[in-house]
Amino acid sequence: MLTMKLMIAGLAVCLFSCAPNDKSRDENTEKILSSTPFKSITDSIEQFPENVELRLRRATLLSQNNLHQVATADYKKSWEITGDENIGLMYISNLLLADKVTEAIKLLTEGAEKFPENTEYNRRLGEVYLQKGDYNKALKQYDDLISKDSSNFEAWFDRGNLLAKMKDTNEAINSLETSFSLLPINYSGMALANLYVARKDPRALEVCNVLLSRDSTETQTEPLYMKGVYYSEVKQYDNALKQFEECIKRDWKMTDAYIEKGIILFERKNYAEALKVFNMAATVSNTDADAYYWMGRCFENTGDKQKAILNYERAFALDDSFVEARAALRRLNG
Repeated sequence: MLTMKLMIAGLAVCLFSCAPNDKSRDENTEKILSSTPFKSITDSIEQFPENVELRLRRATLLSQNNLHQVATADYKKSWEITGDENIGLMYISNLLLADKVTEAIKLLTEGAEKFPENTEYNRRLGEVYLQKGDYNKALKQYDDLISKDSSNFEAWFDRGNLLAKMKDTNEAINSLETSFSLLPINYSGMALANLYVARKDPRALEVCNVLLSRDSTETQTEPLYMKGVYYSEVKQYDNALKQFEECIKRDWKMTDAYIEKGIILFERKNYAEALKVFNMAATVSNTDADAYYWMGRCFENTGDKQKAILNYERAFALDDSFVEARAALRRLNG
């Protein structure tokens, strides 16, 4: 994560100027590099300071031990020696892990210009801008990728997700449709189906059916669940129940399917059956606030005020931002 700061316990953050002879390393860095398991590689680097293989080996080992700040100097030196595009990407990954976002953006921008055939630079730059909330700059990177290769389904997918965040639903759907048509895989299909469902567009069913037709093992639950949500949105409750029941058949721990099934039974005022379903959801996941909230709704509608309060309290205890549970407690407690 871009905001992640992995600190060395008991050691100050290390800053590097990365002079060729590495004399700029401070005492804390020296202490780390001269300790196990880094010492043998460090000794070799002292003899062969321009040996990129040694530096990358030490950098990788440092990274594996979450010493990203310390590893930066080796990645940088390796990049300076070789100018290799793949080493550049390794260096960028290190900069991001070390929370050096500005430096990473600078290197990504330079790399995108220097290695126009390597789309990874644009893709990573788009990711960084997206994480920073700079959506317009992120969009430009995805557009650049697509201009270089219109068959890049990942770029179309990333573009679609970004446009959805920007509330440009029409363009988001267009991009996700293109991505899915290029390669109909689960994650792009589900993103597209989700937007269709929000619009109550029956094409959601077509997308889900494509994914299910490719599932020879019949283990997927997401497309079934999405079909159930669509049918619920258009009030075709019998069809919705079939989808949620099939989800549960395939994965009895799928809490969301229990919740959605229970809500349909609740809306039909079949409180006894709905309560059984919500109770099963709570059994499967005893930390699911929704399960307890809906159990509370069932008890409230059948006149059991005390049990309703108890379950609303459980829901609110699990999620103190649960506005509906808090409102229910206020209502019942007068």
